[in-house]
Amino acid sequence: MSEKIKIIQVKSEIGAGTRGASLGVEAMKIASLDAKSNFFRENESIEVENVNELLFNSAEHAYAKFIDGVLIMEERVCLEVYEQIWDDFFPLIMAGDHSTAYGTIAGIKKAHPKKRLGVVWIDAHADFHSPYTTPSGNMHGMTLAMACDMDNLECKVNDPKGETMEYWEQIMNVGIPGAKIYPEDLVFISVRDLEKAENYIINKYGIPNFSADEVKKLGPSAVAQEALKLLDHCDLIYVSFDVDSMDSRISRGTGTPVPNGLTVEEAKILNVELAKSPKLCAWEIAEVNPTLDTQNSMAESGFEVMEATARAIETRPVFVT
Repeated sequence: MSEKIKIIQVKSEIGAGTRGASLGVEAMKIASLDAKSNFFRENESIEVENVNELLFNSAEHAYAKFIDGVLIMEERVCLEVYEQIWDDFFPLIMAGDHSTAYGTIAGIKKAHPKKRLGVVWIDAHADFHSPYTTPSGNMHGMTLAMACDMDNLECKVNDPKGETMEYWEQIMNVGIPGAKIYPEDLVFISVRDLEKAENYIINKYGIPNFSADEVKKLGPSAVAQEALKLLDHCDLIYVSFDVDSMDSRISRGTGTPVPNGLTVEEAKILNVELAKSPKLCAWEIAEVNPTLDTQNSMAESGFEVMEATARAIETRPVFVT
């Protein structure tokens, strides 16, 4: 019996600082056509309505830009992921900016509130800022702080307004109240662009981080197995793949490219090996931005990783509910 994948399209860029990530889903569809792939014919898909029109307004919340829109998107993504899990589909999320990954996490926890969720975060960034610590105010850098219900007041540098924090508190209660994951249940891969506040959290909780150099040295398959071993105590595992985890020389087609990242082949092997785990309950790709690219290069690389991962999901042991 094979896994039934449902593609959830989230064409949102409300949490990003650079425009264009909302076009990443369509760019990967174009990449599939160029590759003569049947992927989008073989798998059902559904699109989550976005609120990108809010971007035409001024950002009222300096330390959490467009947080009102981000809250709406987290709620919508949460509900869609929850419903697909309950309909016995495996959610494969194609997202714009990475902030909505919190909605995915919240949806998983809403479906499985008593199960411990482990997260493999494949990204150039830790995304562990809060309105109190953010240097930019862009909420795609706050995803894991939302998921862990963490303000990190020890590293406070900002003084956000009361209304901002009211929205922030509402976000923490999307799906089910409070924290959805523990920092101890996180594994980072290729995270390398960090601020002081994020380093503080990583050191405080001892969050493992496999660098791209370690992936090269140990091999992506071995790193994937080690990541799964570190999360062996968790009931479920979610993998979130931000394409900026790959090296900036591969393509400029993402909002925040960083040198010294993964190759396409390393990213593909990593995700495919992780996808073989029967504990995997959702997989996500985010941050393809074709407006920053030439010849749709990043979308092609992202689609290559996504299609290979989906094939592994379809042929693995059926998801344990």
